Amino acid sequence: MTIKKLLLGFAAALAAVSGARAADAPVTQVEPEPVEYVRVCDVYGTGFFYLPGTETCLKIGGYVRMRVQANDQEYNSDPDRERFNGAGTLIGDDYTVGTRTRARLEFDAREETELGTLRGKVRLEANNTFNDSAAYQMDEGYLQLGGLTVGYLDTVWTANDGGVEDGLLLDEYDFATGDFNANRISYTYSASGFSGTLSLEDDGSGDFVPDVLAKLAYKGKWGGAYVIGVYDEDSGEQSNARRGTNPLDIRTIYSLTTDEFDGDGKDGAFAVKGGFLLNNLVADKSVLKFEGHYAFDPTIYARIDDVGRVSTRGTNDFNQSSLNSINGGRLNISSEWQVGGAYRQDIGKLFVIANGIYGRTFDLNATSPGFNYGNVGSIDYWGVGGDIGYKVTSNFTVKAEVSYVDLDLPANVDDFDQTRGFIEFRRDF
Repeated sequence: MTIKKLLLGFAAALAAVSGARAADAPVTQVEPEPVEYVRVCDVYGTGFFYLPGTETCLKIGGYVRMRVQANDQEYNSDPDRERFNGAGTLIGDDYTVGTRTRARLEFDAREETELGTLRGKVRLEANNTFNDSAAYQMDEGYLQLGGLTVGYLDTVWTANDGGVEDGLLLDEYDFATGDFNANRISYTYSASGFSGTLSLEDDGSGDFVPDVLAKLAYKGKWGGAYVIGVYDEDSGEQSNARRGTNPLDIRTIYSLTTDEFDGDGKDGAFAVKGGFLLNNLVADKSVLKFEGHYAFDPTIYARIDDVGRVSTRGTNDFNQSSLNSINGGRLNISSEWQVGGAYRQDIGKLFVIANGIYGRTFDLNATSPGFNYGNVGSIDYWGVGGDIGYKVTSNFTVKAEVSYVDLDLPANVDDFDQTRGFIEFRRDF
């Protein structure tokens, strides 16, 4: 055997052994990509987190609450008879009690851009009464970029643009006039606690001209102050239907109407409102607030919702038509002027609030079937409210709220006053 043949055989043997060992070697696993867990975003306060793969911070919040609500039925012809039976006879109690549950969800997305903070806010809300089901609807939906706000939210007349909003501190009965939402385009400029806001708002009239609002505000450690002016481009005539008894003591429907424009619904209206609040003036953890408005003509921005609402279902929507065969309605009538004040005091987990208002409507015409009372003049009205609550634990509060309102209608037109209130259980998240 030659040396050449020996070398070739040895090389073949080495190759065979190497191949066998390679077949027995373990397979090397490829390392997975690292998981990107949700990161906390502390740029805008607590509760925000980064959406994975983006620089957008999102906060999800809201609350669930249930109320046991009650009110009297003074406006009926006989307070002991609230509804009709099959024979057409009025029967029932002089009060109603009901329950209502609300579920609210809020989504707040923010990120920084070269033009300022870009924000999108959505609020969804569902309210049921008694055991009814309830559908969610949009309560707010708007975007912001720097000082620009575009979308559907509280009108600047009642919103907290500039850090100060209207209302007399109570959750339900803050006696804020013209409290409604609107599609608006507004811009706020802020510097050293001062701010100025200009807003163009859709009044629903269908024409091109919007309502115009301007607000000046200041917010500091001591409290804040604001003044707002509005031009309501298309205020028109306002009317309300409410139940009562006529001069013959017969149950009937009254119609109260403002006729400032003689039916000309294209006349505009001006109104101004101002207020201020003082923190810790009376005691530590106290808030004292005063506000008022004056309207030169009837306008939706001076509508007295919290005084005119009447309920037959224990809901605090106070719609007279509920559970009754006689239609009624909300008091969609403007006040010419209104002044009010409120005080809040926190003591540990306990808090108490008290408020009150006094005002006057524009001149009203009053009619009921078979009667025309003509111009009954302006109507004085007043209201008071109180609230006591206890923070049982973190994010869970129990409170009770009660209010009384009175519209001093003329002697020949049935007067209206009502006491209403609720007990609330609320869980925030």
